[in-house]
Amino acid sequence: MEDVTGAQLIAEALKAQNVEYMFGIVGVPVIEVAMAAQASGIKYVGMRNEQAACYAASAVGYLTGRPVIVIGGSSDQNQETTGAFQEFPQVEACRLYSKFSARPSSLDMISSVVEKAVRTSMYGRPGAVYVDISGDMVNAKVDRSRVREVPCCPPPPVSMADHMAITEALDVLKGAKRPLLIIGKGAAHGRAEGALRELVEGCGLPFLPTPMGKGVLPDDHPNCVAAARSRALLQSDVVVLLGARLNWILHFGLPPRFDPHVKVIQVDLCAEEMGNNMQPAAALLGDVNAIVKQLLEYVHKDGWKYPADTEWWTTLKEKMAANATMTKALALQSTTPMNYYQVFHHISQLLPHDCVIVSEGANTMDIGRTMLNNYLPRHRLDAGTFGTMGVGLGFAIAAATVQRNQNTGQRVVCVEGDSAFGFSGMEVETMCRYKLPVVIIVVNNNGIYSGVDAETWEMMGKMGDLTTVAPPVTLLPEARYDEVMNAFGGRGFLVRTEEELRSALQLSLSDWERPSLLNVLIDPSSDRKQQEFPWLTRSNL
Repeated sequence: MEDVTGAQLIAEALKAQNVEYMFGIVGVPVIEVAMAAQASGIKYVGMRNEQAACYAASAVGYLTGRPVIVIGGSSDQNQETTGAFQEFPQVEACRLYSKFSARPSSLDMISSVVEKAVRTSMYGRPGAVYVDISGDMVNAKVDRSRVREVPCCPPPPVSMADHMAITEALDVLKGAKRPLLIIGKGAAHGRAEGALRELVEGCGLPFLPTPMGKGVLPDDHPNCVAAARSRALLQSDVVVLLGARLNWILHFGLPPRFDPHVKVIQVDLCAEEMGNNMQPAAALLGDVNAIVKQLLEYVHKDGWKYPADTEWWTTLKEKMAANATMTKALALQSTTPMNYYQVFHHISQLLPHDCVIVSEGANTMDIGRTMLNNYLPRHRLDAGTFGTMGVGLGFAIAAATVQRNQNTGQRVVCVEGDSAFGFSGMEVETMCRYKLPVVIIVVNNNGIYSGVDAETWEMMGKMGDLTTVAPPVTLLPEARYDEVMNAFGGRGFLVRTEEELRSALQLSLSDWERPSLLNVLIDPSSDRKQQEFPWLTRSNL
């Protein structure tokens, strides 16, 4: 006879499903859950904000292939409808935003509910799930003999596309005059990098990564046409979507950003995504990695390859060269205060090729996507489709925790704007507490999109109440974010010049004992270079 608590059962169920990390903020009634998780061998990282904790968990899910499981404490069951402390219909509310939402009906059902939650999160399109635990269930006890052991769910089943659909897709691709592969986050999640490299190099095809698809193939690969993004999207006649969606990031696949007659070959594991916003010429439903291997099998039989001497390749290379010249001219300016391109030029020269780059912000993230290369898959984490600000430090903590556990020797560098840093800035204490050697680079332009200098700010203050005078986009000029890091025992640097930037970054990258923050002051009016076409939003790249 052995009694176990609900907290123990939750922790043991998570451990049985190969959950390795837990991020959160403890309080009644879940303190015991975190303690039980540690006792079972799960690594618990205590955060300063619940949002950042969830951001961190979601990043771990992406990096390890184990999507986020949200465990929430709720009111005691015998107090429902009475106005209990923080009483709220959490299970019902979460059903709108998660793939699975449930509360175990009894202690002996906890293991089964956790297994189903984990399985649902990974199978099909990955997504978050929610498991609700009432307060009275955490410390309640049950005889272990009454609890059914539930084994770890197997890896997601791998599905392949219909052979007729593969044939149709290849017929469309072989008939293209201006083909383009778009490599999305789904390809990164599906670990398709090996097969995709073989497809790209074996068939001689140009490719364009989405923001979270960067690094599936190296950004400096000769077939990567990211530097001619607008031209590639506009003039391609056949587009192969590999785990990418035709949402706002890809302008919905519609004119004026796409040719009105473009043919799309869509590769996705979610059937409901097929035909979203435009009808595909061929729909390949299944695992991205498996489908690319199917395509390779057929291509190998007839040895088809897209010619390297086409007008399309010439057009793309000319545009890439022109854009590179424009960017280089901005990057090589030697001005103080610096502009975005100067800052990113020096950062790109010093970052290790195997580092994990975390990025968020408006201009900071947009320009960073074009100037900070990724060379390895799943080594870039940014705000993604939703453009959510505040994700950066949680993502960086997650990446640093995984890197430390796997002992990869890879650095985690978080590059973000000053506005974005403000959302989760207190998480620098978390980094210092756990001695996570994250390097944070705050590109500080005193505002959201743009700000004003200290002299202008002082002048505005004399004009009247700043709540009616100061533009809504402005932040406090030259705010000392570096001192925030110093306050918790990390290393903070105030950076104004190129020399200071290089020195501080080199010193930070050499320090594996504590986190660093570079507060890089740039020209408040610095902006992105003029684009060939206007974006749908300021942060759409």
